[in-house]
Amino acid sequence: MVEDFPLNGLKIVVTRPRDQAVSLARRIEQAGGTPLLFPLLDISAVPDTRVLHEQISRLAQFNLAIFISPNAVRFGIEAIRAMGEMPLKLKIATVGQGSAKALRDFGVTDVIAPTERFDSEGLLALPELQNISGWQVMIFRGDGGRELLGDILQERGATVEYAACYQRSKPQQDAGELRVATPDAITVTSSEALGHLWQMMDDDLRNSLRDIVLFVPHERIAELAKQQGWRKVMLTGSGDEGLFSALIAWAGQKRGGR
Repeated sequence: MVEDFPLNGLKIVVTRPRDQAVSLARRIEQAGGTPLLFPLLDISAVPDTRVLHEQISRLAQFNLAIFISPNAVRFGIEAIRAMGEMPLKLKIATVGQGSAKALRDFGVTDVIAPTERFDSEGLLALPELQNISGWQVMIFRGDGGRELLGDILQERGATVEYAACYQRSKPQQDAGELRVATPDAITVTSSEALGHLWQMMDDDLRNSLRDIVLFVPHERIAELAKQQGWRKVMLTGSGDEGLFSALIAWAGQKRGGR
């Protein structure tokens, strides 16, 4: 029975944007757990697309397009296809396997992506991005974000342009609901989302929740969590697969320790 439902009796908070939480929530439910949806980011298209459309109109002049996230893939590809087709000679890259899968789902099969470290640093380490002097690179992303990728590419001689194809915002949530729900674990997939969660809580709520196990898929998020004072931070593999595998392993250890 336990083997069939390894998360039986466990309540897991899923903080991905609502539209992106479905897959992980379903897997938790199938494993016997109870997913608690508590989105910490709202994702939407940019309200004014004039700049984005102007950039896309010049995309055939570029050597490389980088999609920072699955959201960048979704909103970027949809905007590109609304104006025509992806330029045939354009190289496509992304930082993570989740984004690479999203690109493949859109029919983009030749994708430059890291296979070990799933972030800007991992992408920058690939041989395909070393000798890029003179290249024109367009980076599809949300409104704002880390500048490391663009800065390093410029240092290597490329011309970089950012294309904001979606926007992020903090949803109106009552963090007190988490205390009432008494979750066993919380999953957080971005530093920005973790920052939103921390801002939602007063000191009393922070003290009552900081012993809940926090599952995060990147070292940067783990470091921020420790700085905030979370006492039980578990670093997982990337994407839903990494989070789910870590949840299963933790549940097994938890059950074995009883």
